[in-house]
Amino acid sequence: MNKTNRAVHILCCVLYAVCLLPISLRAQQNTPAAPAPILPEAPPPSEVRPQAYPVTPAVRSAPGNYRIEPNDVLDVRVFREPDLTTTARVANDGTIMVPLAGQVRVGGMSISQAAREIQARLAAGYLPNPQVTVNITQFHHRRFTILGQVNRSGTYEFPDEGSLGLLQAIGLAGGYTSIADPSKVIIRRTVRGRATSFRVNAKKIAAGKIDEDVQVVPGDVITVSEAIF
Repeated sequence: MNKTNRAVHILCCVLYAVCLLPISLRAQQNTPAAPAPILPEAPPPSEVRPQAYPVTPAVRSAPGNYRIEPNDVLDVRVFREPDLTTTARVANDGTIMVPLAGQVRVGGMSISQAAREIQARLAAGYLPNPQVTVNITQFHHRRFTILGQVNRSGTYEFPDEGSLGLLQAIGLAGGYTSIADPSKVIIRRTVRGRATSFRVNAKKIAAGKIDEDVQVVPGDVITVSEAIF
């Protein structure tokens, strides 16, 4: 191919490309764009609501054999009678004041006995078939003294649950000293106005050779003896 023919061939190719360019551009403009991906909607933030808690007096658990004493604080409730709910401290004569029932003697009673006594007073002309519950919100100050061969001798208060074993009392006092004789523990106690004392082998209690721990009562004076070498 001579130079003239080659130049003509190149010129034709350029003209052909120029003619096709607008057609290509129009085709691209008419081609629909790919749809954008649809993202899942974020869930709405959960509504946080403050939780309401009922306000009730703290209730202390008491053993079944516990007897109500002066300065105990009682929470008395009557089912479906909120106006009769009361918190009362037991007076020195063992009585409390209950709405509608008046002065009720509960000293020396168990919790269930006190509830029945208040129930009977309310039922006597006031309420048909009242349902009464009694709980202790605060125990009176009950103390015992422990002396002798313990690490922290002194006077201690009873725990809130109301009962205290001899081994627990010794534990509150820091346990035995190195020269203590656990087999010879003397407890001095006043019973019906009369002072008495008895010896307890705390070593056998701890070893399980005695089935039950000795219960300490308010006013007890416990002395852990010294071992004789």
